[in-house]
Amino acid sequence: MADDLRQQLKDLVVRVLMLEGVAPADIETEGRLFGGGLGLDSVDALELSIHVEEQFGVRMPEDETAKEAWRTIESIAQYIETHR
Repeated sequence: MADDLRQQLKDLVVRVLMLEGVAPADIETEGRLFGGGLGLDSVDALELSIHVEEQFGVRMPEDETAKEAWRTIESIAQYIETHR
């Protein structure tokens, strides 16, 4: 089930952000999503946040904990698992 959540998140990132040339399997679970890694930005975070909240029924943080929660697929998954 935990791996399933991580796969769903990878699929969501690729689908929602329409990442060209990136397959869900290309996204490392522990790889950085913002800055380095995939190089996502704050607009991407907002878009993802809306879809994560809709799909998983969890309110994603917007305060100082947001940066840590959005760091990797793993950190998003852990946040969802903790706050479901």
